[in-house]
Amino acid sequence: MFHKIVVANRGAVAARVLRALGNLNIRSVAVYSEADADAPYLANADEAYCIGPAPARESYLNQDKLLQVVRDSHADGLHPGYGFLSENAEFARKVNALGACFVGPSAQWIDAMGHKTRARDLAAQHGLPVGRGSPVLSDDQYEMMRHAQHIGFPLLVKPAGGGGGIGMLVANDASELPSAVERARSMAQRGFANPEVYLEKYLARPRHIEFQLLGDRHGNVRHLFDRDCSMQRRHQKVVEEASAPLVDRTRVDELAQQIANTFAKMGYDNIGTVEMLMGADGTFSFLEMNTRLQVEHGVTEAITGVDLVAAQIRSAAGLRLDDILPPTLHADGHAIEARVYAEDSKRFLPSPGRLTTFRPPEGSGIRVETGYAEGRAVTMHYDPLLAKVIAHGPSRAAAIQTLREALRNFSVAGVKTNLAALDIILGSSQFRDGEVHTGLLSQLIA
Repeated sequence: MFHKIVVANRGAVAARVLRALGNLNIRSVAVYSEADADAPYLANADEAYCIGPAPARESYLNQDKLLQVVRDSHADGLHPGYGFLSENAEFARKVNALGACFVGPSAQWIDAMGHKTRARDLAAQHGLPVGRGSPVLSDDQYEMMRHAQHIGFPLLVKPAGGGGGIGMLVANDASELPSAVERARSMAQRGFANPEVYLEKYLARPRHIEFQLLGDRHGNVRHLFDRDCSMQRRHQKVVEEASAPLVDRTRVDELAQQIANTFAKMGYDNIGTVEMLMGADGTFSFLEMNTRLQVEHGVTEAITGVDLVAAQIRSAAGLRLDDILPPTLHADGHAIEARVYAEDSKRFLPSPGRLTTFRPPEGSGIRVETGYAEGRAVTMHYDPLLAKVIAHGPSRAAAIQTLREALRNFSVAGVKTNLAALDIILGSSQFRDGEVHTGLLSQLIA
């Protein structure tokens, strides 16, 4: 097992990883920017290092400074959390070159799945369902139109090297395609330093269903069921739940096992999530794989009783899945997570400011993950996520009710929040009935 791990992140995920390290009796090293010097979770670390000014590129994205912390602290591991450098293969290799372990999949897997068209090709080669799409587009307009006609409009133009919904644009017909490709390339270059884009069939009202995997260094992979992440705004998740409602449970369970078997054969070796779209006809198509811990991992933990962060760390330390997970996993009840943001409830624009009041809810069946405390400032430098509120209950209806009551008891002042929008979502008949799809949120929050 590890002696000491650097947590190369901030906010709720840094607090979450620090808690897991404490439970595993592993010494922890936190890092923080000047803007996060008063972060409450720093008190839970055995050591803490300032790594630079507020801008992420000068602190949390500064590979040299993070690597220096590994050296100075004599750590033998680094946990990247999610976001920032968590899916950067170059950084993973640099951490390993220091003699420390990058807590996550091997760099080869980060490379393989980080490029969306190569990931699609790999999934298709191994028999996973993949929807219609193109390779990376060249500058040849004729070739672009040929791919478009083969796939069929409407189309989604997507960055090949990015994620998080950034740079995804819809082209409804041939007249819209050239400008959509040009704009997507520009956004991809700014967001990911990679202008490559490709085409994918645009599905109307799809479900976003993902499958949690855990692998080890010994050729074993198991799934920990599925999640529904269809409630999104601008392709970014807002409400997630486990397990997915109103699906063919036999088909979904069979697909989860197929995915686990496939990645075991390929040699996948740590935590990961396979994301799929489910069309209105119930067919699934591979979307992408995230080679890291997911923001929404807490709902899976709630229904399985498995500490995924601890499991990820123990896998990276070389333990076998048989020593990490129970022999049989059961989905107990239902769990739903709501992401509480410092943002406007209608336009979803960030709302920086100081938290003059910040009192998260408490109670049975409620778990709150946050990196904030009353008095802290929410800055424009980072994602405006204030907290994740997770409700677990014996049924989906019970989990919805528990979560809705918890959010109504979440007191926040000093910034705007999306709490009102979350209440509308959870109170809507469509959501309560499980009739969710990726366009529902925009219909509910006009």
